[in-house]
Amino acid sequence: MIGIGAALYALVGIITNMGLVTPVFGVVKFWPAVIVPGIFALLFGPWVGGISAAIGIFVSDMVQPGHGIVLLSLTVGVTSNFAGFFLVGLISQLKMKWSDMIVILAVGSIALTGMMVYLFSISQMTLEMLAIFVAVIAVSDAIVIGFGLWKPEWKSYGFASVIGLLVGSAIIGFGLWGYSQILPLPLTTGYERNAPLFASLFWMVWTFGTEIPFLVGLVPPIAKVCYRAFPFLAPPETK
Repeated sequence: MIGIGAALYALVGIITNMGLVTPVFGVVKFWPAVIVPGIFALLFGPWVGGISAAIGIFVSDMVQPGHGIVLLSLTVGVTSNFAGFFLVGLISQLKMKWSDMIVILAVGSIALTGMMVYLFSISQMTLEMLAIFVAVIAVSDAIVIGFGLWKPEWKSYGFASVIGLLVGSAIIGFGLWGYSQILPLPLTTGYERNAPLFASLFWMVWTFGTEIPFLVGLVPPIAKVCYRAFPFLAPPETK
């Protein structure tokens, strides 16, 4: 399953690459392929989800139109994907309480909104972009809560996808910034090293805001089809 998941992740990532990257700074791609490791983490657990995501992102980074920088992929892409989808698979197996989920979602949403407001205050984000990102965060929270109320078996997965992606996005954002202090980055602004610290927030917000709709919107219905086709994969409460 790790091999199949890694191959599918790399293949879907290469096929669906639209050439869209983080505004201003570039590097991080628009990446709907996250649904693949999300599904594998949910169906087969944290180790399959994390390792398949790590291998798959490395392969896609090395194949055109990936950036082709081995060290950059190993230090930022591989680590962020492994950590993020390992957490998705792990937390999905837990039975979360509503009170804990609401508190953590609220704190996370406020923190991300604060980062976006900061980027707007230093003229690194337009008002339209700020509104879009805030809307994405609000809709993501609403989907998590909505799924939990409508289908209680998805409650833990919705929470897991938010936490896992937040951790992965943070590794990407601050990892790229740290990498740029030592080695060149393939940036789109003309400079190659010493990216400003606020760029890390931009990368983090971009990654989370553009990927969370796919994780919370597409993975559950696809997994539900998989449960019907292969009932032994379904958790006990859904059988």
